[in-house]
Amino acid sequence: MSWVTYILVFAVIWWTVIFAVLPLGVRRLENPTPGVDRGAPEKPQLRRKAIICTAITAVLWLVWYLVWVVDVFSFRK
Repeated sequence: MSWVTYILVFAVIWWTVIFAVLPLGVRRLENPTPGVDRGAPEKPQLRRKAIICTAITAVLWLVWYLVWVVDVFSFRK
């Protein structure tokens, strides 16, 4: 496999994990001003969530790499 495959697998896992991480710790605005959605988060903390998502993705990608590429756990035997 080429390095492009590894990056694409990482990206697919990252986008899957971000949708699981985004709702964590969300608090709605107490008194939203007119024109602001009621469901808008008070402090979205996107940088923190991106870091958490990247860490989780790195672990999942490493598991994928060990199983699929290195063949640490051989299911074919």
